[in-house]
Amino acid sequence: MSFSHTAPDWSQPRYPWSISYERYQIRPTIDMPATDTSLLDIFEQSCAKFAKQPAYICQDQTLTYQQLDTLSLKIAIFLQSRLSPHDKVTQKSAGQDGTIMGQKVGVMLPNLLQYPILALGILRAGMVLVNINPLHTPDELAHQLIDANVKTLFVLDTFLPTLNAIPNTPITRLVVCYVSDLLHNLKATPHRVFTQIKNQLLPKKYPCSLYYFSQILKKPPNQPYRRPPLTLNDVALLQYTGGTTGIPKGAMLTHGNLIANVLQVDNLILSAFSDDSYAHSSVNDFNTKGNTILTALPLYHVFAFTLCGLYVIYRGFTGLLIPNPRDLASMVTQLQRYPISFFIGVNTLFNGLLQQRDFRRLDFSGLKASIGGGMAISPHIAQAWHTLTGTPIVEGYGLSETSPVVAFNPLTIAHFTHKIGIPAPSTDILLIDEHERTVAIGERGELVVKGLQVMKGYHNSQDPNDESSLTPRLDNLNNRDVFTKNGYFRTGDIGIIDEQGFIKIVGRKKDMILVSGFNVYPNEIESVINAHPDVIECGAIGIPSDIRGEDPKIFVVRRHPNLTEHDLIEYGKQHLVGYKRPRLVEFINELPKSPVGKILRKELRKMQGLE
Repeated sequence: MSFSHTAPDWSQPRYPWSISYERYQIRPTIDMPATDTSLLDIFEQSCAKFAKQPAYICQDQTLTYQQLDTLSLKIAIFLQSRLSPHDKVTQKSAGQDGTIMGQKVGVMLPNLLQYPILALGILRAGMVLVNINPLHTPDELAHQLIDANVKTLFVLDTFLPTLNAIPNTPITRLVVCYVSDLLHNLKATPHRVFTQIKNQLLPKKYPCSLYYFSQILKKPPNQPYRRPPLTLNDVALLQYTGGTTGIPKGAMLTHGNLIANVLQVDNLILSAFSDDSYAHSSVNDFNTKGNTILTALPLYHVFAFTLCGLYVIYRGFTGLLIPNPRDLASMVTQLQRYPISFFIGVNTLFNGLLQQRDFRRLDFSGLKASIGGGMAISPHIAQAWHTLTGTPIVEGYGLSETSPVVAFNPLTIAHFTHKIGIPAPSTDILLIDEHERTVAIGERGELVVKGLQVMKGYHNSQDPNDESSLTPRLDNLNNRDVFTKNGYFRTGDIGIIDEQGFIKIVGRKKDMILVSGFNVYPNEIESVINAHPDVIECGAIGIPSDIRGEDPKIFVVRRHPNLTEHDLIEYGKQHLVGYKRPRLVEFINELPKSPVGKILRKELRKMQGLE
């Protein structure tokens, strides 16, 4: 992969979004830095420029950019100096100064101050960050640790039992973190007492070298820091897919992929808030002070990692970290203390907060934008949010494999569009049929993507005889089915594009319900049923039918117990064409969801005995 990018002729009919670029003053391309640039350059510049400003706030504790710089550097030196004797240093994996590059380091934490320190420290060491969901089961955790060959793992003590349930791992160094590590206020005391009691129940022996995060920070460095010679083409992040389509795979995201996506997001922000957006204003033209981004989505998910992690640091913003997004009452308390400039969320988070009485009493005068992603936003939730906050939810779209942003709605749009927006700058998209032929505007097709943010490939999918290869082997089993013959990444999502280049996702290929020969997309059913006043949320799947092939079934979380199956079937008859109407209804207390709030239809199918 090369990060030189020649802009296409946007005036061609196959690029209808060029009209919208001009209308919303969005620059069609981004300017990538030199090849020998890496995320380290962004970190160092921001930490120097914004030294005294707060980088992150968590549990009323502030971490400044200067502290972020100092502490992440300690982590980097620790990683460079405390290498396992079992790790082999080869000429290919070592820098000129002997620094091991490319070694995989896992972080298994919720949104705590430790997370940005560790993420930056790992990258500054020249190693690869492996984001790990702390709520993994032992089997899920084992797969990721083994597949990524994680040698060093940073983990919150709460999740040690999961690790202890795994018989064998490649881990040679385990670093334990505690919630109280960086709490220098009264909140630290009860955390420490609780930790002491709980740790009495944990095994005393570990099959690897054991360290503690707090001790690493306290000890003076035993050697100087060696800055690794990283480039745009070096892998920075191993981001595992959600696993909703099978065994999770590690998407290899390079420094160039992530920098490109940061610049693409920046283009979106500048188009709305810079005085000279179309001229691509620099960081000096955009006031960073006082801009706080809600960081309730987990940083181990790529959506939050890029927008609430990398972009926050790039612009010198402040991220308000929420360790437990399910505790909505505590989140509202934090929002009362720290007014938010940019709200980043998913449909379930928007919906949950709207149900909180104290949230509805907040002052939203400082809210600049509400950005939704990760899953489709329900129109009725978008309307309620706009009415309450005065700010529309602006949807974007992306995947783990695309760093993640592929498309977005301009922030200056004053209403909810029901669409995922237009392609990000320096991004080409197509809608294709099953034969990889481009479909016409207004017709349905699979969304495929080519751009600077698209992954290098899946981990363990490159030519084993060519470790320096920058291009994924398209004939490899892991990559063959996800790239078209001409190198576009297959998203698996079915979309429609209009004359202005705005894209609407109508479903996923794997979730499609086939009713009497007609394609039915669950999103369409869910959007209608979710608008019922007595429905909190629902999920739709197809179940076998001897008559119609499949019938739509909905799993519903109801607001009032008097809501009946008959009520919803009749409601469906009023708002959906015959073959799209749900024929079966099951009420449940909670829908199965991913950590970022996506409805896991795979789990619904399991509940039905279909998988």
